[in-house]
Amino acid sequence: MKMKGKYGEIVRSDRTFDVIAAVLGCIIIVIVMVPLIFVAAASFSDPDLVIRGEVLLWPKGLTTKAYTMVFENKDIWRGFRNTMFYTAFGTIISVTLTVLAAYPLSRKNLRGRNFIMMAVLFTMYFSGGMVPTYLLVKDLGMYNTIWAILIPNALSTYNLIVAKTFFENSIPEELYESARLDGCGNISMLLRIVLPLSKAILAVLVLYYAVAIWNSYFDALIYLKDSSLHPLQIVLRNILLLGQTEQMGTNDVGMAEKIKMAEAIKYSVIVVSSIPMLLLYPFVQKYFVKGVMIGAVKG
Repeated sequence: MKMKGKYGEIVRSDRTFDVIAAVLGCIIIVIVMVPLIFVAAASFSDPDLVIRGEVLLWPKGLTTKAYTMVFENKDIWRGFRNTMFYTAFGTIISVTLTVLAAYPLSRKNLRGRNFIMMAVLFTMYFSGGMVPTYLLVKDLGMYNTIWAILIPNALSTYNLIVAKTFFENSIPEELYESARLDGCGNISMLLRIVLPLSKAILAVLVLYYAVAIWNSYFDALIYLKDSSLHPLQIVLRNILLLGQTEQMGTNDVGMAEKIKMAEAIKYSVIVVSSIPMLLLYPFVQKYFVKGVMIGAVKG
């Protein structure tokens, strides 16, 4: 970049790049935001108008009937409670396992760490498949229990690599040497030095795992038979794909009314299920970019 005077001058090629990047960024924002705004508008609109396609970015025939039916439904509240539990404890387990695995693998004096990393990377591209995994979960006694949601996918290879790279590049070796001279062992160094300096990557791991667990439904679909253990996403799936509007108390109305209620309810459930993750992001946003960049780029 050419610089002129104290503040410098952006060359034409850089200005062109900035314009193109800004335009592409605006296009991406529109592509992402339009469906979100439509879902929010449709959830507050008259179902007849939504079905006829008259609702786009602003509610029409404003009504909160769908939200009333959602909040009065026990299955949705039970699914919401289950999902909160799975997300909270699953995130704690996943972040703990990731840190405990990434920290020793980041230490250059660990014997056989290259072999271990190759074994870990192998699992990123190859797995035993769905049927062997299902049989393993069943043989371990986790079928139809909360552990079938919390344990099988507790550790992400990608997140492990990001955390390992962060520890390697962001924690100076001199700190380890000083701590070792003061009599600290590996556990003390992890708890007193590494973790306090790793808030950025911990925030990223929390966000990644929490969003993944919150949106997950397939594990619950194949491992949980008891409906009292179903997460919110399974309840939402039933509404969206199976049309189970009987759960909303619409057994006494005609089919046309059922279709209208299902149309309104599905949008309101999507909004309700998205709010917790939207509330989580602002608390980790300041660490997010830093953690991703440092953890993903070597050197």
